[in-house]
Amino acid sequence: MNPWDPITYTVTPAAKILARCVTSGTMTQEELDAVPRDSEVFSTSLLKAEKLNRIRHDLDQTNLDLELLKLERDGADVTHTHYLSQRYASLQQFTSHLQEVLQEQTVLRERLTKPLCQQNLPIQADLHRYVVELMGMVVEFIQNLEVKIKMVQAIPTTDSYLSNLNNARTQLLSQVTEVENLYKQVLKRRGHLQTNIKDTSI
Repeated sequence: MNPWDPITYTVTPAAKILARCVTSGTMTQEELDAVPRDSEVFSTSLLKAEKLNRIRHDLDQTNLDLELLKLERDGADVTHTHYLSQRYASLQQFTSHLQEVLQEQTVLRERLTKPLCQQNLPIQADLHRYVVELMGMVVEFIQNLEVKIKMVQAIPTTDSYLSNLNNARTQLLSQVTEVENLYKQVLKRRGHLQTNIKDTSI
């Protein structure tokens, strides 16, 4: 509100104060007339600084609103009902699986803590010896079965083993014939040497 505006009041409060100042001699009428009548009493640099402060304030507010909009946009996908329903379904599936695992663990723990006689069929006392013998036979059968399984698994490589064995046998036979030939040659040379020695001695 402009204190110099005479429209609002017939005698404004500012005019009353100035009239008292003039009557008391604090200021003269000439000094009062020298005061500018416009509303811009402050300097232009101060007004510019105020405008800059307002612009900066508006800019900060705009940046804040922009950051809030970015956060809302980034969080819109996470908080969307479609994604939330998928995550809720996966969470329910995981919790149900976890409950099943815990139930199985408790059942297994109960089975392990109970004695074996409560989990198996009752066996008469006179048959315990046969059960022990049967267990030994079962263990022996399993061992024999493992050996036979390994033999069956080794059948595809038997042909290669036989071919290698045949090659080794032929090589051995050739080496034996070579040794026999060398032995015959050595015997012939010994015979020639003995005949030569006899001839020289005569």
